[in-house]
Amino acid sequence: MIDLYYWSTPNGHKITIFLEEAALPYKVFPINIAKGEQFAEAFLAIAPNNRIPAMIDHEPKGGGRPISIFESGAMLLYLAEKTGTFLPADIYGRYDAIQWVFWQMGGLGPMAGQNHHFSNYAEEKITYAIDRYVNETNRLYGVLNKRLADREFIAGDYSIADMASYPWIVPYKNQSQDINDFPHLKRWLETIALRPAVQRAYAKAKEVNPNFGQLAIRTDAERKVLFGQTAANVKG
Repeated sequence: MIDLYYWSTPNGHKITIFLEEAALPYKVFPINIAKGEQFAEAFLAIAPNNRIPAMIDHEPKGGGRPISIFESGAMLLYLAEKTGTFLPADIYGRYDAIQWVFWQMGGLGPMAGQNHHFSNYAEEKITYAIDRYVNETNRLYGVLNKRLADREFIAGDYSIADMASYPWIVPYKNQSQDINDFPHLKRWLETIALRPAVQRAYAKAKEVNPNFGQLAIRTDAERKVLFGQTAANVKG
């Protein structure tokens, strides 16, 4: 059994998609990030960066004591290796997929995340910041669109590379992107959306967080929790 510490964010969706695709048994432990539950001592013991998702696998491959993992990219890689699925076995295919997971972790996720913040959540609308992140998100969409021009999925076959990027493309409207400008990316997005496991994962998000899908209007308290974090929040 896998204990999944989760909230209904793009990074959270990555892991529920994999778990549903692989039909692995898991139990969700909601971590409401707007309420500051990510700073609870018990959660920090699993996720020292006070971010979701994180997990504990009570039945690691080969046996042994439970293993806890944080960072969604590391979790996807672990789950792929545990199950022998959604990651090619040969070295060329394997690192083709892994490099695109790293691309998402280092580029698409952070840039789209800042896009969301300055466009949708920042009380002060800073034109330079909005333009900077909307344009960089647009560039990254272009990179992925070009990659998908001659293949169905990012690394050929459906893999953790697709699971990593898909949840960050779903909210393209909130990122001020016109998906019709990226026909290969649009085709890929629509293809993955039809997968039953993906639909189950997004249904789980709605089950855990009934407000999922709505652009939240943050209270001052929520803003302080989400956007006012310093080292004081994670001191031992």
